[in-house]
Amino acid sequence: MINFRDEANKIKEDLIAIRRDIHMHPEVGFEEVRTSTLIKDFLKNEGIEYREVAGTGVCGLIKGTKEGAVKTVALRGDMDALPIQDKKVCEYSSKVPGKMHACGHDAHTTILLGVAKLLNENKHLFSGNVKLLFEPAEETTGGASVMIEEGVLENPRVDKVFGLHVTEDLECGKIKIKKGVVNAASNPYKIKVIGSGGHGASPNTTVDPIVIGANIVSTLQTIVSREISPVNPSVITVGSFHAGTAQNIIPGEAEITGIIRTMTPEDRKFVCERLCEVSEGIAKTGRGSAEVIIEESYPCLINNDECVDIVKDAAIKILGSENVVEQKAPSMGVESFAYFAMERDAAFYFLGTANQSKGTFRSAHSSLFDIDEDAIPLGVAIQCEAAFNYLTIE
Repeated sequence: MINFRDEANKIKEDLIAIRRDIHMHPEVGFEEVRTSTLIKDFLKNEGIEYREVAGTGVCGLIKGTKEGAVKTVALRGDMDALPIQDKKVCEYSSKVPGKMHACGHDAHTTILLGVAKLLNENKHLFSGNVKLLFEPAEETTGGASVMIEEGVLENPRVDKVFGLHVTEDLECGKIKIKKGVVNAASNPYKIKVIGSGGHGASPNTTVDPIVIGANIVSTLQTIVSREISPVNPSVITVGSFHAGTAQNIIPGEAEITGIIRTMTPEDRKFVCERLCEVSEGIAKTGRGSAEVIIEESYPCLINNDECVDIVKDAAIKILGSENVVEQKAPSMGVESFAYFAMERDAAFYFLGTANQSKGTFRSAHSSLFDIDEDAIPLGVAIQCEAAFNYLTIE
């Protein structure tokens, strides 16, 4: 049998060089032209077929040559950076002003390239197929949905999907994973409150949208505190409230924007409906009106039990059982891998990259974020082991 940890360590320095190259040249969502070219050149050099998807995305395909059952597993790595100024002082800090790989997607792309190399070199040992999903724009609109629309889960049809994300919340050398809900669903919203403006000295001649809006902001919090089960985490955040131009003018309109996060499809539907009802009802009570727009953003990410067990078994072999941690609670953050998990049985887990001595404990999405690069070959080995085991074990 293959020792994927040993094999990954043999290419560790090459992978670190790739990660640092990507880190120095960050590209934000659907602008990942250089990164896409790097990926395609790598796959071409390894003799792996690929096609372009979702603009800057790439879908690679490795076909096992061993006789046997034909199953297909997909592995995902996201590619995009964030609009953040890199303030790290190191040889591989970002060379692009105002852009930075502050969420580890450079590592995810590198890990998937390492997986591609090792599985392709050992394709004579498995039947079936491995799809390599390099996803653009995870941080914005989510390239996953576009990739799915363009058929990456078909021809051949994908049976299982695995994905990972680096995390500074866990020591390098460990992973954490859970069954069931892993990440929340997201719904950005905008409420336009319409009143009728006038002089600040004569509020009785106006319909004040600021007062109406303030009541809406306060009452929205009761949806979570009084209408959602206390055991189901939910959030309604008001992120902005804009109205008015001067101290003595009551404006005609106000605008409220924010985000909804929920953990079940049922709660998601309920909260969206109630946000509309509450906003419109309070506006009507105040003799105004409200126009509510709620966007359909990322869905809940729900792990499949069987897929979680496949990943756990692979990680135990690579890291040891003491380094495979059960994630206790879902995250209120969102993840576009959820689109893949809606379509196929899937598992998503977190790869520890924290190391106090190396300074890799800074929060993701911060200007000092970095990873312990010793995690890269570990991620490669776990992904390889999970995919290989699924394709070879009946």
